Amino acid sequence: MKKVLFIDRDGTLVLEPPVDYQLDSLEKLEFYPKVMRNLGFIRSKLDFEFAMVTNQDGLGTASFPEETFWPAHNLMMKTLEGEGITFDEIFIDRSMPEDMAPTRKPRTGMLTKYLNNPEYDLAGSFVIGDRPTDVELAKNLGCRAIYLQDDTALLKPESEGGAAACEGLEEVCALVTKDWDKVAEFLFAGERKAEVRRTTKETDIFVSLNLDGNGACDIHTGLGFFDHMLEQIGKHGGLDLTIHVKGDLEVDEHHTIEDTAIALGDCIYQALGNKRGIERYGYALTMDDCLCQVCLDFGGRPWLVWDAEFNREKIGEMPTEMFLHFFKSLSDAAKMNLNVKAEGQNEHHKIEGIFKALARAIKMAVKRDIYHFELPSSKGVL
Repeated sequence: MKKVLFIDRDGTLVLEPPVDYQLDSLEKLEFYPKVMRNLGFIRSKLDFEFAMVTNQDGLGTASFPEETFWPAHNLMMKTLEGEGITFDEIFIDRSMPEDMAPTRKPRTGMLTKYLNNPEYDLAGSFVIGDRPTDVELAKNLGCRAIYLQDDTALLKPESEGGAAACEGLEEVCALVTKDWDKVAEFLFAGERKAEVRRTTKETDIFVSLNLDGNGACDIHTGLGFFDHMLEQIGKHGGLDLTIHVKGDLEVDEHHTIEDTAIALGDCIYQALGNKRGIERYGYALTMDDCLCQVCLDFGGRPWLVWDAEFNREKIGEMPTEMFLHFFKSLSDAAKMNLNVKAEGQNEHHKIEGIFKALARAIKMAVKRDIYHFELPSSKGVL
């Protein structure tokens, strides 16, 4: 089945002119940053059809004469073609918003060839655009959206201060970014997300992880200090991390901490996928009186070197003897080497520094370069 990228024009391929929003002269033609390199890469490396879908308000009327539209449009298309970027279809709606035309985005009147057509995989297709109407078009087509904005604030319904005309648009977004590098990376390598549910007679654990997140955390283990440490992994690693644990804390903390490490490590391993293009290695940092170093290798072989001593029995509700056990279980489940060293006087700072250094090591090691999308191993396998 064929997959399609339905690509907006103004604000997506080219910068939308301010004030009148009309690209009606050559002087106004300015390409979106990094669009050529990345769209050319997508066109040459991936199996998507390209369809341009654009609203051009009143094109052909006195407010937007055709003779002012086509020179800039044709130059744009010729320039893109010179970079290997061609479109299988170009759909231009000329109506005004008040016309409520069935062909105007976000309506699908121009795109009937794709609807209920077994040749096309709309669920595997994407709409790429910078406006809520582009995301709504994706919803109407049964696609997902790549939304070229910094956040989803405008996708909230008008009653909540946003610009969207309907609810549920945030869930349609597969990616929210203004960076075409990230668009190409996402389309080439896919989402690096995983969920793990681990249930035993001692614990019931759910972990959800997005390696390419923004540091959003929702962590509840029943151990306040442990929650605080796990949040360091998400916040400083740039990971979206959810961890919900119901453990036998009436016995002690051991099973909750160990099984959380196992589930989190398994989630990291799954989210890494085929590991192509990742840096693989990664970090040392100082925290007040402490120097903490965590170096790791996502090489597929678990190993832990631990050089950190603690003189207190507990920090918060967390026994210090469980720190080593947590990192050993994490290393085993994620199939990674971990080398952990820490020195200093303040025990809280010392372990918090270790968790922060782990987060930064993960962030460094999972970074990808899609233009050198090779497996980082001389063996050819990780």
